[in-house]
Amino acid sequence: MSRKHALSASTYPVARRCDQVDDYFGTKVADPYRWLEDANSAETADWVQAENKVTRAFLDPLPSRAAIRTRLTELWDYEKFGSPSKHGERSFFYHNSGLQNQYVLFVVDAPGAEPRVLLDPNTLSTDGTVALSGTSTTRDGTLMAYSISRAGSDWQEWHVRDVASGADLEDVVQWSKFSGASWLKDKSGFFYSRYAQPSADTALQDANQFQKLYFHKLGTPQSDDVLIYERADQPEWGFGGSVTDDGRYLLISVWHGTSRKNRLFYKDLANDGPVVELLRDADAGYDVIDSDEKTLWLKTDLGAPLGRVISIDLTRSAAGTPHITEVIGEAAETLENVGVVGGHFFLHYLRDAHTVIKDYKPDGTFVRDVALPGIGSAGGFYGEKEDTLTYFSYSSFSRPDTIYSYDIATGTAKVFRQPKLKFDPSKYVTKQVFYTSKDGTCVPMFITYRKGLKRNGQNATYLYGYGGFNNAMTPSFSVSIMAWMELGGIFAEAGIRGGGEYGQAWHEAGTKLQKQNVFDDFIAAAQWLIANKYTSTPKLAIGGGSNGGLLVGACLTQRPDLFGAACPAVGVLDMLRFHLFTIGRAWSSDYGNSEDEAQFKALYAYSPLQNVHPGTDYPPTFITTGDHDDRVVPAHSFKFAATLQAAQGGDAPVLIRIETNAGHGAGKPTAKIIEEATDKWAFLLDVLNVPARKWRRA
Repeated sequence: MSRKHALSASTYPVARRCDQVDDYFGTKVADPYRWLEDANSAETADWVQAENKVTRAFLDPLPSRAAIRTRLTELWDYEKFGSPSKHGERSFFYHNSGLQNQYVLFVVDAPGAEPRVLLDPNTLSTDGTVALSGTSTTRDGTLMAYSISRAGSDWQEWHVRDVASGADLEDVVQWSKFSGASWLKDKSGFFYSRYAQPSADTALQDANQFQKLYFHKLGTPQSDDVLIYERADQPEWGFGGSVTDDGRYLLISVWHGTSRKNRLFYKDLANDGPVVELLRDADAGYDVIDSDEKTLWLKTDLGAPLGRVISIDLTRSAAGTPHITEVIGEAAETLENVGVVGGHFFLHYLRDAHTVIKDYKPDGTFVRDVALPGIGSAGGFYGEKEDTLTYFSYSSFSRPDTIYSYDIATGTAKVFRQPKLKFDPSKYVTKQVFYTSKDGTCVPMFITYRKGLKRNGQNATYLYGYGGFNNAMTPSFSVSIMAWMELGGIFAEAGIRGGGEYGQAWHEAGTKLQKQNVFDDFIAAAQWLIANKYTSTPKLAIGGGSNGGLLVGACLTQRPDLFGAACPAVGVLDMLRFHLFTIGRAWSSDYGNSEDEAQFKALYAYSPLQNVHPGTDYPPTFITTGDHDDRVVPAHSFKFAATLQAAQGGDAPVLIRIETNAGHGAGKPTAKIIEEATDKWAFLLDVLNVPARKWRRA
C-alpha cells in the first residue's frame, strides 16, 4: 500500500480491553470491548469523540473532498416529486425543491387548484433531523394522522392535522414503532400499534417486545386509548391494523420477526365482533390487496413460492379454515406486490430483478402488459375503485424517478413530472450479467458505467449488495452513485441469495444455516469482475448497509486479500448478541440466534466481530454508523472498529465515522447524506489510488 494511505496502530484511540468471556455450549468467546455497548457511558462518549477526531484528521486534508462535495451538491439540487395520491377531491404529493433536508407534503384541494403546503418537516427542527415518518389520510381527505421521528430513531410520535386549515388537533400518540395508522370510516379515530414506554436512558437500546394494537379516539388523551389486541404469551409478535375500504372490518396482520410469513386475523367492526383468527398457522405470507363486503383478495406464496393472488370468502370461512379460491396463479417471475385502482389489479413482477407490470381484472382476467420505459424499477398503480387515472414512478441506475400518468381504460402512459437533470443519462450504460457462485448457482448482477469505459482491470469499482430478508436489489437511482460514475467509477449491484430476486427458495437459501451462501455469492461477484477485467483487487471496493454491512464485514474478514477497500455501513457485526437489543430478536427469522447450539455454530463461523484475526493485513476500511441508530445499535460498529484497529497487521487505515443525531438511515437530512457520501468517495479515491483528473461531468 502507498505510504500516503498508511496509519500506524498508535494513531488510533486506546480502547480498554476488559476480561469479558461468554460460554456458548462449551465454546469460550471473549468480548473485550463489551463496555462499548453502553452508549450512555462517559468512556464510550470519549472513545467516540477520539475516533471521530482520527477520522476527520484523515479525511479533511484529502484534496478531492471539496470538489466531490461541490459536485454532489450540484447533482442533488434538482426538483423531485412523488406520485400523487387521491383522497376525496383532494390530491396529496411530496416535493423537494432540490436541497431541502426533508420532502414537503403538498395538497391540491380540488382539480385545477394550486398546490399548497400541508406539512413541511423542515420547519420542525433547525438541522433537518426531525422527519415525517408516516401518514394516514381519511378517505374523504379531511383529516391526516402523521408521525414524526427524531434524529433517525424508529420511535414515532403521531399527530392529527386538519387538512383544510393546516392546523393540528390536540391529539398526540407516543411510543409507537413499526406501525401505521388506519382510520375508522366515520373519522372518529384511528388504530395504531405501540410498545410500553421505555426508560429514558435506554430507549434506543431496550429490546422491543409485547407490541399492542390500540384505538385512539379523537379528542381524548392517549391514556384513554382502547386496547384492541395483545398476546401476553407471544412477546415477539407485532400487529398491523388496517380498516377495509368499506369500513366493515379491521384486518390484523400478525408478524413475527422479519419473516414474510404472517398470520391474518380480523374483527367485524359493524357488530363489534371478537377477533377471528382467520389464518393462524404462519405458513406463508399473506398481504391483503383488496376487499368488499364478504371477500378478501390477497397476495400470497402459499403453495406458490413465486407468489399468486387468492381470494377468501369470509361468509364461508371460520377461524383456521379459510375458504380459498385461486384468482391469478403463479407465474414464471417473482410477484413482488399488487397495486389496486379503478377495478384493476396491477401485478408487479420481478424478472431477473427488474420490474414487469401486468394488468388483471379482480376475477383473474388478463388485460394487458404495461409498457415501461426500459429495464428499471416501477412502483405505484394505487387509488380508488372509481378512479380512471392512476400514477406510477419509474427509475433506473442512471435515471431518477419520473412520474407517469396512466389511463386505466386504454393503457396509455404519459410523462406527468420529469426531473430536469444536470447530467446526461444517455451517456451511461447498464448491463445485466449472470455469474456462477461457489456451489454452481447462477446469480444476476447489474453493472453500470459511463460509455466508452475500457475493460483493462484498472477501473475503480464499487460492488454493492444486501442479501437478506427477502429484499430484492433492483435498479434504482442514487445521486451519490452518479457522482462515483462521473469520476470514472463502475457501480455493480449483485442480486445474491437471501434476497427476494427469485422468490421464497432464493431467500431461504441465504438464511440461518445457509447464510454462508450469501457471502460466497458476493465473493464470486468480485472474482467475476476481476476475471472479466472490469477491475482488479487494488481497485475494488465493497459496500453495503445494515444486513449489507454484515455482508461486507463477513466478506472482509473471510477474504481480506480480495478487496482494495471495504465500507460497512450501520452493519450487524456481532452475530452472537444482535438479538439482545431493540428489534434485533426479530432478525432471528433470517439469522437464527446464538441461544440455539446449531445456529450458534453457524453464526460463530462467519460473525465479523469474532472472525477478526490479529496480524492479518486487512484492506482500507471505512465504517459508518449513527449515534441514534436504534435499529442496529451502534455498538456493532463500535466493537468491530476497535477490534479491527487492534488486529490490523498492515498499515491500511481502519476508520469509523460516527454521525451525531442520526439513526439507521430513514429520515436522514440531505445535508448529512451529502457529507457522508463526500467522505466515502474521498476515502475510496485515496485508498484505491484513483489518479487525479478533471471531473468528467456529463
